[in-house]
Amino acid sequence: MNNRLTIKETLLATINQQKTPYQIRSGSPITDVKIKAQAKETIEELTQSLEALNPNLYPLLYSPNLLDGVWQLQYATAGEIRRLSSLKYGLRVGPIYQVIDLQSKSFFNQAFVEHRLGLISGYVLVTAIFEPAKDGFSPLPNDTLNINFKTRYLAITNIAQINTPNLDPLKEVPANNPKQRVPMFKITYLDEDLRIGRGGDGGLYILSKSPDTTAIQGYYRFIQSAT
Repeated sequence: MNNRLTIKETLLATINQQKTPYQIRSGSPITDVKIKAQAKETIEELTQSLEALNPNLYPLLYSPNLLDGVWQLQYATAGEIRRLSSLKYGLRVGPIYQVIDLQSKSFFNQAFVEHRLGLISGYVLVTAIFEPAKDGFSPLPNDTLNINFKTRYLAITNIAQINTPNLDPLKEVPANNPKQRVPMFKITYLDEDLRIGRGGDGGLYILSKSPDTTAIQGYYRFIQSAT
């Protein structure tokens, strides 16, 4: 156990070392795009070492309650997160959360965005429902979720320091699911405050449990709309 905790602490420390002062202050994640190759390799090696010591090998069967709640993204290599980290027109991504409601088998991903000069702020939010995927050789779920993305919201919450409730949300459209395949997420590591997973496209996600639900806009409103 001590070895697992040491690797876990080293992994999170390595991620934080790559963050800019703004990313540390705001809680926004980093991706593998703007860090050095050596740092990327170190994060991947530490991640694989931690995955090999996963204390919950069958999280959907034996410890699904650990999934419930608010998770904050710390590091990702997935394309959609990479795109958010390269916004134009002075916009920059803030914290990114995933809120999971196990009872309704739904979740939403919410990425906060703001202008560097404080001219505008808002968020992008996507709702989804999920079902545990079952291995072909086992009738029981183990560590993989099949996902169905439902709705995408774009909201502006503030313009020039003035709240804009009439623009929250500004736009609501159906979310796109990949063609010819079911989106999936494999949980490769899970404990009380850290979750690691890999998407169907191979993207890596590292998230930490967040005790703060007040930062989440429309927590119950969007959970209910996903079902």
